Amino acid sequence: MKVIIDRFEGNYAVVEIHKNKFVNLAKELVPDAKEGDVVNIIIDKEDTKKRKNKIKNIMNDLFLD
Repeated sequence: MKVIIDRFEGNYAVVEIHKNKFVNLAKELVPDAKEGDVVNIIIDKEDTKKRKNKIKNIMNDLFLD
C-alpha cells in the first residue's frame, strides 16, 4: 500500500491512504520523511513465515516432555 505524507502533527505523520481519507502513522516509523513523500507499506510474507517458525521452535523446546 502506498501512502502520502500530508503533514506532521506532534508525534504523528498524517498520511493519506485513499482520496481524502487520512490516518495517523507514528513519526518514528518514517524518521527521514517529509511532507509529500510517498511511503510504501508492505507485508513481508517470507519474513513472517521465518519468524513464526522460529517462535514455534522455541515453544517446542520449552515444552518438551
